[in-house]
Amino acid sequence: MPSTTLRRALVRSLRRPPWSPEAWRDTRFIAAGLPLALPVWLAVTESKLLFPMTALVLICTRPLTAAQRGRLRALRGVEVSPPRPGEPWAWLPGRLLLGLTWRQAVHHLLAGPLLAAGALVVLYAWGAGVVMASVYGWVWLMPVGSLLRSELAGLDVVITVAGVLLLAVMPWLAALAAWLEVRTAQLLLGPNRAEALERRVEEIAESRAGLVDVVDAERRRIERDLHDGAQQRLTSLAMNLGLARRTLKDVPPEVMQVIVDAHEEAQAAIDELRDLVRGLHPAVLEDRGLDAALSGIAARAPLPVRLDVHLAEPVAPTVEAVAYFTVSEALTNVAKHARAQRVDLSVRTVGGRLRLVISDDGVGGADASRGTGLTGLRKRAASVDGTLSVLSPLGGPTTITVELPCAL
Repeated sequence: MPSTTLRRALVRSLRRPPWSPEAWRDTRFIAAGLPLALPVWLAVTESKLLFPMTALVLICTRPLTAAQRGRLRALRGVEVSPPRPGEPWAWLPGRLLLGLTWRQAVHHLLAGPLLAAGALVVLYAWGAGVVMASVYGWVWLMPVGSLLRSELAGLDVVITVAGVLLLAVMPWLAALAAWLEVRTAQLLLGPNRAEALERRVEEIAESRAGLVDVVDAERRRIERDLHDGAQQRLTSLAMNLGLARRTLKDVPPEVMQVIVDAHEEAQAAIDELRDLVRGLHPAVLEDRGLDAALSGIAARAPLPVRLDVHLAEPVAPTVEAVAYFTVSEALTNVAKHARAQRVDLSVRTVGGRLRLVISDDGVGGADASRGTGLTGLRKRAASVDGTLSVLSPLGGPTTITVELPCAL
């Protein structure tokens, strides 16, 4: 990929005249890097300045790197990723432990000065080309018989042609020098592949956490809208039908049967809507917390549940919702498949993690790879960077352990 980019840049540069904006942009870019190599040049030319200048470059890696990034951004439109904001930089020993800092030091102490020397060659070649291409003109302007005109007789045309040819290839040389500077900066001043992948993973994790929070907030909004809107209207309708059922005595039996059926249908719709609202986001979870919400699940379970909850650390609302639905679905699976007589549910916060342990005395044999129930539980836990493990030998007991982060 870099070789293809270089080839295209060089082909385009050969098609440009020396006065093209692209050629001057490349030349301006490489010339702007000369002052940044000045400390190293001073250290090379003056042996007494070698140690202090080297130490100065190591101490000033961040400002020098920021200057190089600004030059790349302003003059080439190339964005080199900066180091992480949390990386230490206040003290030199902390910076020297970073691989990125060492690459920056190599750039400023070795690659940068070499590239700057190449830039000087390019600038000198531009100047030489301009002077050589104009030799024929200013020799022609000299008085006849002058010493310089006589010495350059016959050579002025050759020098002028050589200067024109040099100017013709200068866009190519400038483009090559600019490409080398950009590529070197990308390799040494930015993160390497491993660091870029690590940063990308962190960004994806943050994005996923934000998405989970947004989905949870939207679920809460839908729950409030259903509870305050449709559920209240159905409740009012059921109350009116119940009132009509009790007070209207002189209506035909067929009409009364319609009222009775409508009343029962409204009651059934209210129950279904209440279950739907509870499935979206239980109000008790937001009003009274995870302990009370799990107590409600245990009380509604079709088999005895012994609940032990100890929350020593605060738990994020999104994690509480995941824990609630995980326990609810796990108890439903136990009731359907385990043929258990009782369930033990333990909820603890340890070391910034919320630990759920669900044990039953059923027949065992649960396999997450064969059923959708445990797979769904594992995916629900993974949505907040949690883990789920299942221990279920044939004959039982079955133990499901879920660990979730207390904070996202």
